[in-house]
Amino acid sequence: MNFLNFLKTYIDNINKAVGVLIAWLTLFMVVITALVVLLRYGFSIGFIWMQESVRFMYAAVFLLCAGYTLLEDKHVRVDVFYLKMSERKKAIVDILGTMFLLWPVCFVILYFSWNYVLNSWVLLEGSLEERGLHLVYVMKTFIWCFSILLIIQGISNIIKSLNLILKK
Repeated sequence: MNFLNFLKTYIDNINKAVGVLIAWLTLFMVVITALVVLLRYGFSIGFIWMQESVRFMYAAVFLLCAGYTLLEDKHVRVDVFYLKMSERKKAIVDILGTMFLLWPVCFVILYFSWNYVLNSWVLLEGSLEERGLHLVYVMKTFIWCFSILLIIQGISNIIKSLNLILKK
């Protein structure tokens, strides 16, 4: 069980580090969006790369922070029955939910995005705009990161739930 607890802590630390680091992009999104608006409407100046950078940051925050959100148990949950359950029953629901809902969805996302992301890398896909950000392939890679971070956080959550169930 020591290895499993080490693995749980390691996974939690990965998702926490990624989540805390990437969450800072929300501040930059607000600042850059305000700057885009100020430049466009105040000075009639526009930079496509600035506008696209907001989209890139939004994708990063939404996709890369999902594992951290799961770690912190902040995902939306319908608590009609779960709320009144004992801790052990909640742990069982969490294990089953991870195995039969979270993981299948993540594996389906990985499967169906595989060629989509690979083709983007092969082409080194860039912006459709001449002066845009030519790193679309990097943004599409966030899809894989999203699935992988959720899968490994699911492993951590199962270990945590098993610890709770086996606790005497």
